[in-house]
Amino acid sequence: MTAPSSAADRTDGTDRTDGTDRLPRPRPAYAAHTWKEIAHLLLNLPVAVFGFAYAFTVLVTGGTLTLTVIGLPLLALCLLGARQLGKLERARARRLLGVRVEEPTPLPLAKGGGLVQRLWMALKDPVGWRTLLYDAIRLPWGVLTFCTVLISLSVLWPVLPYLARALANVDRAMVRGLLSPSDELERRIAELESDRGIVVDTAAADLRRIERDLHDGAQARLVNLAMGLGLAKEKLLEDPDAAAAMVDEAHGEVKLALQELRDLARGIHPAVLTDRGLDAALSSVASRCTVPVKVTVDLPARPAEAIEGIAYFTVSELLQNISKHSRARSASVDVWRSEDRLLIQVRDDGQGGARLDGGTGMRGLAERLGAVDGLFVLDSPAGGPTVVTAELPWRNRKA
Repeated sequence: MTAPSSAADRTDGTDRTDGTDRLPRPRPAYAAHTWKEIAHLLLNLPVAVFGFAYAFTVLVTGGTLTLTVIGLPLLALCLLGARQLGKLERARARRLLGVRVEEPTPLPLAKGGGLVQRLWMALKDPVGWRTLLYDAIRLPWGVLTFCTVLISLSVLWPVLPYLARALANVDRAMVRGLLSPSDELERRIAELESDRGIVVDTAAADLRRIERDLHDGAQARLVNLAMGLGLAKEKLLEDPDAAAAMVDEAHGEVKLALQELRDLARGIHPAVLTDRGLDAALSSVASRCTVPVKVTVDLPARPAEAIEGIAYFTVSELLQNISKHSRARSASVDVWRSEDRLLIQVRDDGQGGARLDGGTGMRGLAERLGAVDGLFVLDSPAGGPTVVTAELPWRNRKA
């Protein structure tokens, strides 16, 4: 009686574990990811035909009708449609090629203001134009990939997985290059939106502060002054001495009101800054600080008015913090230009421990500088010293 053959002896491809002959289980010729790439390459032709027809129609029709009233709105609408085609292509690439491409930021048409502004926003949309370019150049590539894969399925099937991978890699590169959002552009848009909100909030806060200071300070004093002068006028004939005393008091109120108006004007934009520049203005601020301050300004020329004003108020607020919180014995302010940047460094030998979230206005300063592409760096270890370095973009002053 013959012994059963071992697994090593079964070389005929059959399975005899139960005493009968069986065929091996059928297996796919290629792996799943290869079939996905093949499917993507075969779909390239119909998708490319539709995309090319859309891009050609948009460019020809939109370009021809731009001379009419409906040309530009039609072109803007077609660019919005191109965005949707790009969305479908990114979904196809994610599903079949495994390409993870982030979706671009939607156009903020709801916040675009008027119809003309929204129209212009759609017309200059880089995502829509890149999608049209993608669709326009895809037709010959779609024909090539479709024919190559179709022929290879019959003739070159042993090397088809390698061929499909090479063609699919070209598709991946095209999707990443033309249909992916620009990281730098997206980041810049987000920064500008954030900076715009900061500028608007800062301007609103400044207006509220000016209104409050006028209402509670100079306006109240001027009302009291008017009432006092009215009473003095009534007593002028009956009691000249009392009237004279009331006029003297009103004179003192006038002086106080003028001082408050000067302080308020200095807080908006000091006259010395307009007339003599940063050196004189910062020296004036330093003279009011409770700590001795050495000011050094080394600028070849005066920067633009807006940059000069931001630099002044930055130093002014930092010196106020030194007066109130630092317990320093001395401080210094250095201002200089380095290439296309205006640099400010404020140093004190106080107790240190200042933080951006410490409630001393540091965060507000950092946000204001960031809103104009500036930088704000705080170095304040416990025990001191505190060094604040600020950078602003240099812009030449208009003649």
